[in-house]
Amino acid sequence: MIFYTTFHSLKTLKACLVIGFYCFSINSISQNITLSDSLESVYRMNGYENHEKISILKELAQNHPDPQKKLLYSLELIENAKLINSSDYLFLGYLHKGTSLRLKSDLTQALESYFEAANIAANNKIDRDLGLANISIADVYSIMRNHDNAIQYYKIGIDLLKKEGDSLNFANGLSNLGDEYFMNNEYDLAIEHFMESGLIFRKLNSLEGNAFVLGNMGMVYAEQGKDDLAEANINEAINIMEQLELYYPISVYLTYMSDIYLSKNNWNEALNYSKKSLELADKYSLKEQICDANLQLSKLYEKSGNFKKSLIHYKNYTAVKDSISDIEKVQKIAELRTDYEISQKQSEVDLLTQKQLNQQFELDLLSQQKKNRQNLAIATIIALFLIALIALGLFRRNKYISKTKLIIEEERNRSDNLLLNILPEETAKELKEKGKVKAKRFESASVLFTDFKSFTSYSENLTPEKLVKSVDFYFSKFDTIIEKYKLEKIKTAGDSYMCAGGLPFPTKDHAIKITLAAFEIIQFVEETKNSMNQDIAHFDIRLGINTGPVVAGVVGTKKFAYDIWGDTVNVASRMESTSEPGKINIAENTYQLIKDAITCEYRGEIEVKNKGSMKMYFANRIKDKTFYNFMNLNHIENPVLQ
Repeated sequence: MIFYTTFHSLKTLKACLVIGFYCFSINSISQNITLSDSLESVYRMNGYENHEKISILKELAQNHPDPQKKLLYSLELIENAKLINSSDYLFLGYLHKGTSLRLKSDLTQALESYFEAANIAANNKIDRDLGLANISIADVYSIMRNHDNAIQYYKIGIDLLKKEGDSLNFANGLSNLGDEYFMNNEYDLAIEHFMESGLIFRKLNSLEGNAFVLGNMGMVYAEQGKDDLAEANINEAINIMEQLELYYPISVYLTYMSDIYLSKNNWNEALNYSKKSLELADKYSLKEQICDANLQLSKLYEKSGNFKKSLIHYKNYTAVKDSISDIEKVQKIAELRTDYEISQKQSEVDLLTQKQLNQQFELDLLSQQKKNRQNLAIATIIALFLIALIALGLFRRNKYISKTKLIIEEERNRSDNLLLNILPEETAKELKEKGKVKAKRFESASVLFTDFKSFTSYSENLTPEKLVKSVDFYFSKFDTIIEKYKLEKIKTAGDSYMCAGGLPFPTKDHAIKITLAAFEIIQFVEETKNSMNQDIAHFDIRLGINTGPVVAGVVGTKKFAYDIWGDTVNVASRMESTSEPGKINIAENTYQLIKDAITCEYRGEIEVKNKGSMKMYFANRIKDKTFYNFMNLNHIENPVLQ
């Protein structure tokens, strides 16, 4: 940077924005003084509850314009927060303590306080507070000219505030990060962050935020030699700030523009901006800026050869500087007393902290002694028990334990296998661990229903033994087929068999796989019907498939059953009931997923019970074996392709 002093004053001003948004107008300062005076009067009255006291302390620590008193009230806030064990107020205490120390230019101590606030926020798991603390830490590193640390903590804070949806402080963080890039001559990054923060400020209707962004962008453009853009942005910022009575930053921007034009040897423009700065500073009694503007004008007139005017402005500069020094002397005397009060208050806080540590140490010691006694008693009992067991005979004991473990292990395995036979592995695991299963929604699953045509009339002519044997024969083969395609058997009811794909683990190819399984089921039924096996009844089979969202879960507390529900299931059942023997009837949803791989025959729109007319298709055959391989199904032996 060319003129660090001017920008540093603006950076220090903006560093406060995260904690108390834009508090630098003449009116707002006077309002803070009035508010602080009123709160101090109330605070000295006493006679209020603890929660009222700490609330007043919080307001004083946050809003008091005097850094010394701000520090004093922050320490009292910390002390009272510890007394009532409030981590929220403790966080605010350390945050405002850090701000007061930063305003006093005690940057090392300010960092310690901000880091303490960050630790409290992290322990409380409050990401918004942690974001604010990190932004404050970054501001201090920025003032210390530690660019790398400033960037690191700005980014951490900004990410946290964005995640929490705190738009105002998120925009402030972006603006301060833009300032940091500006100070490091990274102008493109500065513009990028100023523009992003400006969009948010405008969305929030924040005139103050937008004004600062415009002014800062103007300074970047000035550094880049884009004088027209620089002047337009800074003038727009000044117009807004005049409406809001933010005169201090206006004066800073004007002096900065004068510096820029001076560095470019444009004496007239530099002189013009310095005069504007002095005029504004005189009007609102901004002594520091009166001082800076007079010094700038003195230099400008000296360079132009007008030594008379240069001397006049230099005398004005020294006079104002001396008056500031006199005020600072008076303030220094007042600060000595406040420093004493602060040191006393810090001692009280330290004493309270040490007392709490001592109490905690005593409690920990008593707890440890109690644990030691318990451990000794347990150890004694265990020792006596072991001696008794040894007396009974280690051999018999070990033999008994081994036998018992074997029985338990066998029963556990038997129980696990039985559970896995009726529930998916993931569902069974959840049931064992939690005692219940949470219902899950699957956005896309394919459901297959099958039944045997005229099963009721056939069954009347079969013996019960042959009927059961036949159904078991078919369904066992169906189980093998769907297991091969990694589908999930849901249930059987009479001659109806139901399975699904795409659950309990979602997959992209469930519609293809369930259709291939359906082909294989039809082929198996046809082969059985054409065989000479008279022990098995021969049936014609109908199949129906639909695809869509389902809800899956476990029904009941005894005889668990994994089931699925939803309109998708109902439509799949309707597809089966409106199918034809030896055919796979599919709904429109399934057709859209398999049409590139499977040749389908459009049946038209057919009336469905409770659903009206629905488009239906017969899935006839696989189009191309290449697609079967492309879908990573070539490891599955599909007889339909042989």
